[in-house]
Amino acid sequence: MQVVNWLPRTELPFAAPSRPELLETPQPVVVAPIATATVAEAPVQPQAKPAERVKIEVPRPSLASTRTDAKVEEVAAPVVAKPPVVPPPRFALQLLRAGRCLLLVELPTGEPFQSRDPAYLLLKDMLRAAGLPEAPQIVGDPVRWPWLNRGTMDQGPEAARDFVQGFLSARLEDAPCVCVWLIGLPAIRFAGEADAEAFNRELQIEGLGSAWAIPGLELLMEEPQRKAAVWQAMRRLMARWKDINE
Repeated sequence: MQVVNWLPRTELPFAAPSRPELLETPQPVVVAPIATATVAEAPVQPQAKPAERVKIEVPRPSLASTRTDAKVEEVAAPVVAKPPVVPPPRFALQLLRAGRCLLLVELPTGEPFQSRDPAYLLLKDMLRAAGLPEAPQIVGDPVRWPWLNRGTMDQGPEAARDFVQGFLSARLEDAPCVCVWLIGLPAIRFAGEADAEAFNRELQIEGLGSAWAIPGLELLMEEPQRKAAVWQAMRRLMARWKDINE
């Protein structure tokens, strides 16, 4: 029964005397409570985290902005302007021969001269005053420009000039002359490479020699006051062909 000591409540007869130390009631052992030391808890320092790498945000163009920039660059790119398309000039010229002079005359109506045309009668008066045959000879068909109504051939002003000068040069090889009359602005422009400021002046044309720039017959009829300047210029140049005819 796990009894360490047993003491009777009364003395037992014929029992051995009890030992006094055994009769003393043992003092209960007071177990002092273990003082729990209150330790002031130190504040827990948060563990330092390793320094994080600072992220630098690089703005990236979106697809839409990239397309917009591409369009801006295309617009900003220098645009090479194409030269304007110059329409071909339109004119009709008739080549005549009077004595030792060649006459490249603008046809006012675009059609060959008729014997009773006012422009042709004026031309005959000018030849008579110049001392040249009054009935000039027609040399070939009228030169009309543009040369072709269709096709890809260049028919601009430069091509017209080359054609007219080439035509005159070929006729001069057939029969030389002392002076070429250029009557009318198209004749002056495409044979003499000059403009209206050259009216009544003598021109020196490479490959063609001496030429005289005269206003068109239609212009002389519309503005008769121009005839005086023509007669004065004629008197200065008349010596070129008069001695030969005499």
